Amino acid sequence: MAKILLVEDDANLGASLEKYLRGEGQVVLWAKNLQAAREMQKESPTLIILDWMLPDGQGIDFLREKQARHDPTPVIMLTAKTDLVDRVLGLESGANDYVTKPFEPRELLARIRVQERNSQGRPKEAPAAKIIEINGIQVDLLRHEVSFQGKLVELTKMEFELLRLLMENPNRAFGREELLNKVWGYENYPTTRTVDTHVLQLRQKFYDDLIETVRGIGYRLRSL
Repeated sequence: MAKILLVEDDANLGASLEKYLRGEGQVVLWAKNLQAAREMQKESPTLIILDWMLPDGQGIDFLREKQARHDPTPVIMLTAKTDLVDRVLGLESGANDYVTKPFEPRELLARIRVQERNSQGRPKEAPAAKIIEINGIQVDLLRHEVSFQGKLVELTKMEFELLRLLMENPNRAFGREELLNKVWGYENYPTTRTVDTHVLQLRQKFYDDLIETVRGIGYRLRSL
């Protein structure tokens, strides 16, 4: 059972979702604007359903605030925006999933349960594994910080997650589809060019030889 923070200003949709989710055994905190959502975060929700357009701002701003605090609570974006660029922006800003209106409540419930399973199944990190260091790059998993040769390097959420996965598995070759599934969480993400773009960005922020292209397979991080 999840404690869901529902951030939705549409009275009809919010009321119907609250009733449906409670009928499915979920605990629901309903916030009709960002100010109320920020207050309700003090009640430690285990999942957030977040509308994009709200009376006092945009859900994307709320996401960025959450990411800046390194808050790991999963977020499902709920929005009428259907363009690929909006979907990518939401995911890059920290959303774990993206549901476009109109939708079936059963689909949303299924996605909620996926996030619950992911949270429950995520292994707890041992203290020794909270910092990974390879080739002069240090990743602090608790602080969500990355440094290279002693200097902090700014990464987006997905750059961080991609680098983390590769550094946790040095010298292992990953296919593009596998990287999409493990990092972005979608087996049918629109294009594998997303992986290529993020690899290029990581190379630019560190050095070209950090991530090796494995012909016919994908990429691997070489431990020197």
